[in-house]
Amino acid sequence: MRHRILYIQYTNPACYPALEHSSQILAKNAWKVLFLGTGCFGGADIFDFPDNPNIEMRRLRFCIGGWKQKFHYIWFSLWAIWHCLWWRPRWIYASEPLSCPIALMLSYLSRIKIIYHEHDSPDLQQNVSGFTKYVLKARKDLALKSELCVLPNEERMKKFIQETGRAGDTFCIWNCPRLEETTPQRKLPRNRELTLYYHGTISRDHLPFGILKAVSKLPSEIILKIIGYETVGSSGYVSELKKEANRLGIAERIEIINPMSRYQILEYCSNGDIGLAFIPMKSQDTNNINKTGASVKAFDYMALGLALLVSDLPDWRKMYVEPRYGLACNPEDPEDIVRVLRWFLEHPEETREMGERGRQKILSEWNYERQFEPVSNIINRS
Repeated sequence: MRHRILYIQYTNPACYPALEHSSQILAKNAWKVLFLGTGCFGGADIFDFPDNPNIEMRRLRFCIGGWKQKFHYIWFSLWAIWHCLWWRPRWIYASEPLSCPIALMLSYLSRIKIIYHEHDSPDLQQNVSGFTKYVLKARKDLALKSELCVLPNEERMKKFIQETGRAGDTFCIWNCPRLEETTPQRKLPRNRELTLYYHGTISRDHLPFGILKAVSKLPSEIILKIIGYETVGSSGYVSELKKEANRLGIAERIEIINPMSRYQILEYCSNGDIGLAFIPMKSQDTNNINKTGASVKAFDYMALGLALLVSDLPDWRKMYVEPRYGLACNPEDPEDIVRVLRWFLEHPEETREMGERGRQKILSEWNYERQFEPVSNIINRS
């Protein structure tokens, strides 16, 4: 059927805002959208998309690693193939390496067109298992066979083309919010309270102890609210944060909120002042090194009219600080964080102007409707 598109992802698709955005845009253009995914580890398992009559999600239950997961993946693959042959979509939207073998197989079984959207680039330098080598081979083959490929960062896109030899249409599409997610222009606060917000995966890399130490050295008007979830690699970190807050005597100024879906997070965070978007100052991870454009948090905060506090790295300064959407600091240096937060506290009007400047940028340019337009045009013409 012409107006059917099938998304395949071997995890919870609602963990990836870009999938929500593209599907919502396509649904408005009369496409019927079906997501096939699974559960995932921890609090992110509850994530869901906002209701839309043209969008349906079906998920298998999460299966932890080991031999059971290998059988689970085989079952998921067969399940996805059956849905494709039964539902007969016009397009397959494969959106991470583990979906590549499935999408590649489907491309041989039918004349369906394929989009491959890679959110996080795999590390090709480490020693990998036989199965991972199989997945990476499928990724390369799918990159050559897909009608379209999408990546969220320019450097990642260049690396992807070099690794796979892809010559077809490949787009860099930033992880911006949709226009409807922007909030109305905000007014200056009536009091001196300054609310810091963080949402996303809760880990030492993205929310180091330095922010707690900085809050402890500043007036009680500064509070920190955290909405997020632990991953396999950061399990137990929430407890560590709570212990550190208690040790510093600021437990009443640190609020850690249970995980919630992204559309609910945006409603909750809309009354904040500063959005925290930290990445490590030094990293070997290509996804951290090439994060601008791919970082969902920074764009989300801008859509809500929050000023940004980002890591003091050259590309982040150029993208967010030089246009005056926020300020930068070393997230591993409490004194540097104190310096910047004190400036925000003492300059409420300028802080709110930064937030409004960012909100206007989302409305004029950094929105997913504009970013996704080259892809949606191709899909709609098919």
